[in-house]
Amino acid sequence: MSTGLDEANAARRQAERQRAARALLRRPLLRAHGAGAEEFRLVRQHGAELRAWFDRNTGWPLRIDAETARLRKLPGSHGNATHPAREASRGASPFTRRRYVLLCLALAALERGESQIVLGRLAEQVVLEAADPALSAAGISFTLEDKEEKADLVAVVRLLMDLGVLVRVAGDESAYLQAAGDALYDVERRVLAGLLATPRGPSTVAVRGFEERLAALAAEAALDSDELRNRRLRHTLTRRLLDDPVLYFDELTEAEAAYLTGQRGAITRRITELTGLIPEIRAEGMAMVDPDDELTDVRMPEQGTHGHITLLLAEYLAARRTATTDELKQRVRGLAAEHGGYWSKSAREPGAEGELVAQAVAKLRALRLVEQVPDGVTARPALARYAVGDAILRGHGRKNR
Repeated sequence: MSTGLDEANAARRQAERQRAARALLRRPLLRAHGAGAEEFRLVRQHGAELRAWFDRNTGWPLRIDAETARLRKLPGSHGNATHPAREASRGASPFTRRRYVLLCLALAALERGESQIVLGRLAEQVVLEAADPALSAAGISFTLEDKEEKADLVAVVRLLMDLGVLVRVAGDESAYLQAAGDALYDVERRVLAGLLATPRGPSTVAVRGFEERLAALAAEAALDSDELRNRRLRHTLTRRLLDDPVLYFDELTEAEAAYLTGQRGAITRRITELTGLIPEIRAEGMAMVDPDDELTDVRMPEQGTHGHITLLLAEYLAARRTATTDELKQRVRGLAAEHGGYWSKSAREPGAEGELVAQAVAKLRALRLVEQVPDGVTARPALARYAVGDAILRGHGRKNR
């Protein structure tokens, strides 16, 4: 009897630990209050085990206090720009270069400010910061002279609200955009202090050039033993399996490939035990698949017009392997004649195919299913799962390949 009870308690603890780990992977900064309060409670409850797992397998520090839990994630590679920041609203535009700059300036202003701030006052401080000659020399200007600039600042504020840095007390951002009012926020200083995830502060980086600064910002300590080098390989590969939709073998260094060959089973087993993700391994690469479809910011297939078009173009590219942008636009025009009755009105309008193709390609690139080439795209191996074949007979049943 006690054995059965022990097994049930162990299963419950594992389920709770998985839920806590998945919550951290989905949202690396959790707060004690609000929508993620239950996940935060589980993270605190299983904090010691989670901290030990992430430290050993990814090198990501996990900091937990009474108000926040912060998993300081670093990517396995720094060259992927296909998952930009977005404000929380559905269909929101990806952050532009100017929005990223405004985000940094807003954080600097909030760090020096009081526990409450109104949007108009934050805007004034950001304008002052943006007048720095170094920013002007880099081509960044921000004066709040047009509605587009105000919209960029509002997008930044809404992202900070989604992260929990700002909590709206009164007013609304829409009223500010229309010059009809303002908005007041509490500044959650514990959350603000936990945002930076890099091993070193940006002000300590002296090199020039974006790629060089990014590499220096995320650089970790040099390794001088086989044990430490193997630890770094384990961290890098586990990070990529947790973060990237697909890990292609031909992208690995010789050392990474050799380590993965010997440790693949152990790495995937540990990930599955912690997260419930299931390994899918093929000749070209591997992926950790989420049966619950929660741990992703990009889904496919997806409902709606854009999701349908993306899936149809994926089938098209899986058969052709490569296509120019003009060929993709022509394909969308043909699909509109065939499927337009199910699409939104705007998607059926003449000239809409350019934006539709751009959105579909952006999603396929984010999922690592296609690669951008001059004047078009080419399919990557994982896109083969979206190929449509002829129906074949197996035994007495009819199935699709």
